[in-house]
Amino acid sequence: MNLDTLRAFCLSLPHVGEKMQWGDHILFTIGGKMFCISTVEPTSPTKMSFKCTPDAFHELVERPDVIPTPYMARNYSVSLTEWDAIPAPELRTLISDSYNLVASKLPKKIRIQLGLANPSTPPTAKPSSKARA
Repeated sequence: MNLDTLRAFCLSLPHVGEKMQWGDHILFTIGGKMFCISTVEPTSPTKMSFKCTPDAFHELVERPDVIPTPYMARNYSVSLTEWDAIPAPELRTLISDSYNLVASKLPKKIRIQLGLANPSTPPTAKPSSKARA
C-alpha cells in the first residue's frame, strides 16, 4: 500500500472526511473523529497510523516496522514505519476495523444522521444496580 491507495481506500468508506492538519498530515475521519492518519512527507519516520482493538494492538506491535503510535498508544493506536509492514489485504481489514471502532463510539445522534444507526431502535436497557428479590 502507499499514500494514494490508502487515500482511495479510506475515501471509499461511507461518510469519510479528509483534511490536512499539522502541516503535512492527512486525517481520515468519520463523524469528525479520526480513524486513520498518514503523512505526505516521504521522509517521515511513520507512514500511517490507525486505531485497533487491544488484542490486535498487542499482536501488531510484535511485528517488525509496527510501533505503538507516539502519544496515542494508550488508545490502542499503531503506526507503520514502512508501507509494506502489513500486507495490503490485511491492512484494508485493519483500517475498516478502525473505521468501525470509531464509528461505533460516535454519539447516537451523529450515527443516526450518518445512517449508521436505526432511529426506531429503542435504547438498550441497562441492568439495574438494585438487588432483585
